[in-house]
Amino acid sequence: MINDIKKDAEARMKKTIESLGAAFSKIRTGRAHPSILDAVTVDYYGSQVPLNQVANITTEDARTLTVVPWEKPMVQKVEKAIMTSDLGLNPSSNGDVIRVPMPMLTEETRRGYTKQARAEAENARVALRNVRRDANGDIKSLLKDKDVSEDDARRGEDEIQKLTDKYVAEVDSALEHKETDLMQV
Repeated sequence: MINDIKKDAEARMKKTIESLGAAFSKIRTGRAHPSILDAVTVDYYGSQVPLNQVANITTEDARTLTVVPWEKPMVQKVEKAIMTSDLGLNPSSNGDVIRVPMPMLTEETRRGYTKQARAEAENARVALRNVRRDANGDIKSLLKDKDVSEDDARRGEDEIQKLTDKYVAEVDSALEHKETDLMQV
């Protein structure tokens, strides 16, 4: 029973780490990367569709993304969607291809993005602690119902704590890597 609780907690903690990775990918660095446009949606015949489902997104060079819509009438809609997104990007098109230059990050915007990354990391830590709290609560209820011994319960709580420490260290490592990426000129 304690192993089931531990497995469930570990699965939820892995999802938290994946969620943090997705949040970090939305925080742009100075380099062009197609995942920056993952949050952009385009009006495609009356419904909002992710940009990567109506266009091919590639990196032309370190500072430029190239977006090629699969249908010619979508060029204006895609360009407008990128422009109105909160990413601060200014695309330009030549009819078929949309080029999205990545502006240089100023020191101020770098610090802002670093602050945003730290907030995302703290949210992930809070989520990990909530998973730990839930798992320990499940173990305590097993102990209360006399389904496990006190020793097993203590051992289970220790294992959950070790798991939490491991994933918090992963969050810290990911944050350090993201901060390094952001502060590179």
